[in-house]
Amino acid sequence: MKKVDLGHKIFRVTYHYMLFFLLVSFLVSCSMMLFVSVMAETLNLNLTSENISVAAKLTFGNVILLSVLFTVIDAIRRKLTTEKITEYIANAAGKIVQGDFNVRIKPVNKMGVDENFNEIIHCFNMMAEELSGVETLRTDFIANVSHEMKTPLSVMQNYGTLLQMPELAEDKRIEYAKGVAEGSRRLADMMTNILKLNRLEKQQIFPKTEEYDLGEQLCECLLQFENVWEEKNIEIETELAEDVKVNTDGELLSLVWNNLFSNAFKFTPEGGKVTLILEATEHHAIVKVKDTGCGMSQEVGAHIFEKFYQGDTSHATQGNGLGLALVKRVVDILQGEISVESAVGKGSTFVVKFRRI
Repeated sequence: MKKVDLGHKIFRVTYHYMLFFLLVSFLVSCSMMLFVSVMAETLNLNLTSENISVAAKLTFGNVILLSVLFTVIDAIRRKLTTEKITEYIANAAGKIVQGDFNVRIKPVNKMGVDENFNEIIHCFNMMAEELSGVETLRTDFIANVSHEMKTPLSVMQNYGTLLQMPELAEDKRIEYAKGVAEGSRRLADMMTNILKLNRLEKQQIFPKTEEYDLGEQLCECLLQFENVWEEKNIEIETELAEDVKVNTDGELLSLVWNNLFSNAFKFTPEGGKVTLILEATEHHAIVKVKDTGCGMSQEVGAHIFEKFYQGDTSHATQGNGLGLALVKRVVDILQGEISVESAVGKGSTFVVKFRRI
């Protein structure tokens, strides 16, 4: 390997030397011919073959010396302004390959250095920063998935052990069996949401736009939770503008409404109230889902759309922190906007905005 590198270096030096030799030969030969011709005519000199031979030898020697000098100067210049920087960038890239995403390259401010190197360095640092963020998200994602799976698995394991008791009462057996079923449901829901979110983030789901009435879709999604609000005696209030048409993917958008309604009913206590509002402006349809639940602080609201984040741990057994992350991703893909207004003890209002027809 070293012999190959040495041979390559010798070839490169010879190549650069020959370039300078040819350039200097041309320039010096032309200059000397012009100089001798002018001097001979001006001073009426008679040039003999011996004079010309001596002059040619001196000129050839000067060409060789100048070519060597220029080659050395060019090698030093390239070493300081090109090779050293490229080697620095290559070493940093090697660290990235080995998994060190914290490496950064300082901009070069040396005289004579091509400014394009700083552009490359800037792009390299941005790439390293993005890779670092992706690695952090990947690590957090694995840790969160492991944590979220551990809880229902532990519950199922405990209930499964209790179900093996020979003299277990029938009511306890049913209770424990329900616990196992609930744990398996949580695992299934989490896997489904992870797969959906993964496909959405990798753009493997492409919107299929169609024109339809948004108010009708909202009512259909809301009616799916009729058993929930009747069981908790929750009051439902709707204010829906008529004939609000949108042109978007109805199946994807139904994920948004189902998750928002599910959260509203989950966090609203018995006897509370959930309000659905559909407003229409000249260019947009605005959907608001209000609840009278526990609400959240500004700090929690700032992270509510992050994967696995659950601000209210008292309801952790009812979800896995992926619903609102799905909602945010779907809204982004459909080129809409989503925000939340909330205060502790006063409930929350999720506001979704899309362009209307």
